[in-house]
Amino acid sequence: MPTNHSVPMVKVAMPPRERLMPALEQVLYSGFVAEGESVYEFERRFAAAFELPVALAMSSGTAALHVALLMSGVRDGDEVISTSMTAEPTNIVILQCGARPVFADVDPLSGNLDPDSVRALIGPRTSAIVVVHYAGYPARLDELRAIADEHRVALIEDAAHALGARYGDAAIGTLGDYGIFSLQAIKHMTTGDGGVLTLRDGSRADEARRLRWFGLSKGVPRTQVDIATPGYKYNMNNVAAVIGLMQLEHIHALIDRHIANGRYFDERLRRIPGLEVTSFEPRARPSYWLYSLLSEDSDAVEARLHSVGVAASKLHKPNHLHSVFATMRRPLPNLESYYRRLTHLPCGWWVDDDDRERIVDALTRG
Repeated sequence: MPTNHSVPMVKVAMPPRERLMPALEQVLYSGFVAEGESVYEFERRFAAAFELPVALAMSSGTAALHVALLMSGVRDGDEVISTSMTAEPTNIVILQCGARPVFADVDPLSGNLDPDSVRALIGPRTSAIVVVHYAGYPARLDELRAIADEHRVALIEDAAHALGARYGDAAIGTLGDYGIFSLQAIKHMTTGDGGVLTLRDGSRADEARRLRWFGLSKGVPRTQVDIATPGYKYNMNNVAAVIGLMQLEHIHALIDRHIANGRYFDERLRRIPGLEVTSFEPRARPSYWLYSLLSEDSDAVEARLHSVGVAASKLHKPNHLHSVFATMRRPLPNLESYYRRLTHLPCGWWVDDDDRERIVDALTRG
């Protein structure tokens, strides 16, 4: 099988050179490359572009999630209901808070948290629920929001895969108490590395800003500030922010292509015997970071696509299978079924009309 696929699973998107390089040169030689006005302008424009109440630029999506957990009151000895079907940082950062991830089962047709499983696992030590919109498909947010409200725990949306997705009339990231986005290299949009935190309660934004900068307030002389709570060095710098500002000029066109390809595959692949497309609520509008396909022989699907030069894989390893989470393992029958049947296909902006037809044709013949 070829290892250098002509259609890769993920691909880094960068703004046009003629726009990006002059902007980078300007900031690099401005004398101000750390956090400054470029970061604050990026925050304003990112919030406007994705209909967020506030956007706080961070050094990574993981940093944003850590701050969200701390602001949710997650402390040593607490429990956080989460999913094993995610990239590892989602749950590693829970451990870093001194808390314990409690793995809820998933919907076997979407890979997203099953609200019934979440409800059954909430206990006196639960301080937050982390919901991942896996591969860009929104989870069942109405039900999860109701559970969080009923039990008075925070709901955190890990939208690292779901930039530009929507749930009803709302932007993803705005139905939880906190929402986090990843701007890591291979996501819908990148700043080289980076992330964004949004808060339902904008009055707490200054608290989050202090947590991302050692507990200090920016713009206040060091001799006049007092650290009440230790923070971290989680801020974005001006160089990353300028990349982000240039990305925002064309990000919606890139996301629209992800969505167009995803909807094309939804329509065409569901017709092929033996294949099943990901299920989601009618009010959910995915942004299809990856396309998630289900079958009883995922190895055969992967091999068939590799034979025509198209990358395909399961991509992630369920987190509970790592040794660091060994003591937290519990039966997850729906996740086991989902993972066994899963194959991710590329459906991003680089997948052109000929590529997607080749994918459909290969699976039809296979």
